[in-house]
Amino acid sequence: MIRFGIAGFGLHAVRRLMPGFALARNCKVVALSRRDSNKAREAAAQYAIPHIFASTEELSRCPEVDAVLVTTPNACHLRDVLTAVAAGKPVLCEKPMGMDANECRQMVEAARSAGVLLGVAQVFRFEESTARFRDRIAAGDIGRPIFARAEFSFPGTGHHRTWLYNRSISGGGPIADVGVHCIDALRYILQDEPRLVCAVGGPDEKSGDVEAAAVVTLKFQRGTLATVVVSTRAHYRTPLEIVGDAGVLRAEDALNVERPVKLELWRDGQRVAEETVSNELAYARQVDSFAAAVEGREVFPVAGQQCWQNQLILDAAYRSLFSGKSEEVPKW
Repeated sequence: MIRFGIAGFGLHAVRRLMPGFALARNCKVVALSRRDSNKAREAAAQYAIPHIFASTEELSRCPEVDAVLVTTPNACHLRDVLTAVAAGKPVLCEKPMGMDANECRQMVEAARSAGVLLGVAQVFRFEESTARFRDRIAAGDIGRPIFARAEFSFPGTGHHRTWLYNRSISGGGPIADVGVHCIDALRYILQDEPRLVCAVGGPDEKSGDVEAAAVVTLKFQRGTLATVVVSTRAHYRTPLEIVGDAGVLRAEDALNVERPVKLELWRDGQRVAEETVSNELAYARQVDSFAAAVEGREVFPVAGQQCWQNQLILDAAYRSLFSGKSEEVPKW
């Protein structure tokens, strides 16, 4: 049983992480850190978490903590990951991994030097829906993928994470926040890497110095063209569609974890197959997989190196957003 400490215990921990841990089989939460001591005590009492700390450094030194889950604001990820790694603790870091690729490089190199595991919480890698998309496309159900479309939008006005509208803390708007989920899902499903990125979008009167909506176009190495549509203003949507030369695979709200997802296979304008899957165990699978990797029983599928690549793509998207030109993704 791997014992986790959650650094930066907030609403994400309440809404997503703790329900996931409740369903997990091989790990549990034994510690949390939070700057607000009153809220820290309330959360610890609510979830029967025995150890409370005011900082990631204190949490990482706790001998009862086997692994650290970093959920602090994006600008704190580098500091908190390096702190946990220095204490010899395996780290699962929330997405986006860092503020830029240089930060990700520092995390990966520090973990490698310390000989500890570093993973990133790209939870869509643990969903049934993305697994089925990947399997069906690999099996040739739609032929060669020509187009791909992933969307993630939600109404973010009044969101509790007010720092999302401060680039110095968030690193960007919905491209960084939820676009990274779509990009990582497409990389996983297509088993291919983007080499060229073009982004358009912009802020509005409530989004501070980050974009409120954007469209990111990706050209993959094997030729697939993909669009990632993101917004913190639109209705909640997470559709996914892959169009091949022999068929189409699609699902509305493909990436959600609350409701069943219906995958549909279309050929010649006719639906020829469908199946319904559930993503409700995604968060539990994520932490159980990391726990198994800490114990040496399996390889965690979203290692820091993988998400360093995600950040290279995000960096290229933001360069494009500001330059108005297509930008190449550096090879890693």
